[in-house]
Amino acid sequence: MHISQPKNTAPENINWYALKVFYNRIRLVDERLKAHDIESYIPMKSVERIVQGRKIRSRKPAISSLMFMRCHENKVEELNKELSGIALVYRDRGSKQYSAIPEEQMRTFISVTSIEDSGMEYFCDNIEGWNVGQRVRVKEGVFAGAEGYIKRIKGNHRLIVSIEGIVAVATSYIPSCFLENIDE
Repeated sequence: MHISQPKNTAPENINWYALKVFYNRIRLVDERLKAHDIESYIPMKSVERIVQGRKIRSRKPAISSLMFMRCHENKVEELNKELSGIALVYRDRGSKQYSAIPEEQMRTFISVTSIEDSGMEYFCDNIEGWNVGQRVRVKEGVFAGAEGYIKRIKGNHRLIVSIEGIVAVATSYIPSCFLENIDE
């Protein structure tokens, strides 16, 4: 997990926003956000490779073009202009307003994507073709407390946690006995 946190954060009108980052420049964007004292989150994954006969394990962004920032809503336009050419803030397709991500939704996404799990799969948030299932909460295991929808992917039940219009992540297999229905 990679979260950069600011020194001071006022809770009012502070939201999470997703950034589309171009040309694998996530580190550069992260440095610029830190210079502005902006909290950021980059979903990371572990990668193993063989170098001169040795296994080398490193961390890299799970999605090379996606990161998140948490800032005051009045700062978003300024940051979007400063990052022009290397990143842009996601906007709502209909209203063209910057897409603020609800705190609870982002907290769940961070919780799930922070777990070292080799079975994790990321998708663009285009869940068309998947039947929307019952909303559930995981009661036990490494994903305990996470909420989302259960889908059958490649024959296994998996928890789907989604940030609407931006990204969805599917966990590895979760046994049915670890789940409880959430009435909406």
